[in-house]
Amino acid sequence: MKRFCWSLLLLLPVLASGPAAAQGKRLDGVAAVVNDDVVLESDIEEQLYLLLMRAQQRPDSSTIDTLRHQILQQLIEEKLIVGEAKRQGMTVTETEIRKEVDRAVNEAKERLGGEEEYRRQLARENTTEEKLRNKYRDDVERQILARKLIAKQLPQKPVNQTEAEAYFKTNGSKFPKMPAELQLSVIQIPATADSALEKRAHDKSIEARRRVVGGEKFAKVAAELSEDENTARSGGDLGFIGRGVLDDSLEATVFRQPLGQVSQPIRSPVGWHVVEVIERDTLKTKAGKDSVDRRGNVMVEAHARHIMIEVPLTEADADRAERIALKVREQAARGTDFGALARQYSRYRGKQTMDGDIGYISVSTLQPHIRAGLDTVSVGHVSEVLVNQAGFNIFKVTDRKPEREYQLEDIRDELPEIVAQLKQRERYDTWLQQLRTKASIEIRGS
Repeated sequence: MKRFCWSLLLLLPVLASGPAAAQGKRLDGVAAVVNDDVVLESDIEEQLYLLLMRAQQRPDSSTIDTLRHQILQQLIEEKLIVGEAKRQGMTVTETEIRKEVDRAVNEAKERLGGEEEYRRQLARENTTEEKLRNKYRDDVERQILARKLIAKQLPQKPVNQTEAEAYFKTNGSKFPKMPAELQLSVIQIPATADSALEKRAHDKSIEARRRVVGGEKFAKVAAELSEDENTARSGGDLGFIGRGVLDDSLEATVFRQPLGQVSQPIRSPVGWHVVEVIERDTLKTKAGKDSVDRRGNVMVEAHARHIMIEVPLTEADADRAERIALKVREQAARGTDFGALARQYSRYRGKQTMDGDIGYISVSTLQPHIRAGLDTVSVGHVSEVLVNQAGFNIFKVTDRKPEREYQLEDIRDELPEIVAQLKQRERYDTWLQQLRTKASIEIRGS
């Protein structure tokens, strides 16, 4: 279940430029006037483009019009909330803005499949991370103002287990359905670089670390040697990072390494990294309290910087990995023990058993082309070779669970938090209606 969120479009809209300009005169108009502020047609088109880009769908014109209306209402909500926050004298610090932009940029990298693809996309859009951050600074400031006001007006109210279960039994229709799941095993074969290139990159990362440990400023060495173009200019600064964003090997370092210590070179799918962790802090809720995960553990984010030495991959490297994957897939399809093949060939870096079992995965979290490649695979059978950022993958489908209604046993442990979020949403809707009643709202355009 997702956490309560005052807007569905809070993620930083990186790369939502260009195509929207083709909408012509629609972009020039004022869609709505909210008190003394305006919502532009261009605001709606940009958010619509972003939404369709993420969904990777081409809905019909009727659905498009519905989405435009929904986005307009969300932007009106934003104007109402931010205006009320300013009326109450609320402000945002530069540190708060920087931290929020860092988080949004890291989410964008994850959404695009990693640092390398993120850099390519910036290049395709003819922009830099610095320009991106500057472009969305005002957006982030408004988002923080809105969250501060919501935290003040609608403080979180805890719900106990008994109350949560009673609410679930009498309000079942308010809960979404449990998404379809697949139990998967995987053999992942990444493309690997030529050994000479690998050694040169590793040696260069060792030299970078030697210079820093020897007394040179980390930022200076990063600016001179790091091949991460988006962080080198800022001394290798990665900003604040939550769990689940970085490659597993880097994440382990970022969240365990002592502050101020310079790591040994660490290999990721992109290359070699030398990492220094500057600070760690707990991720705060809208009410300013420590966020916790489902198990009650406090959620932490780290502020780190790195020097990255890229290990370039050639077309020949990719072709070699693909040939191996096709050979392995043929063996698996003929009935060769999948676990034995996984132990021999797979280089999957995530959580798994020795036989390559990665457990139940929500279908909705899979990349569209991976999901499409698994749709027709029967239980007990293997997929064709499917490619993603990490390499060439062969999946075995062990079990399928269709979309279904939640049973109490499915969500018993999380239920108090879920019900608290649902009740918060109900309070939010009532409060927002009060803001609408007091405001002057004029809808314009077609």
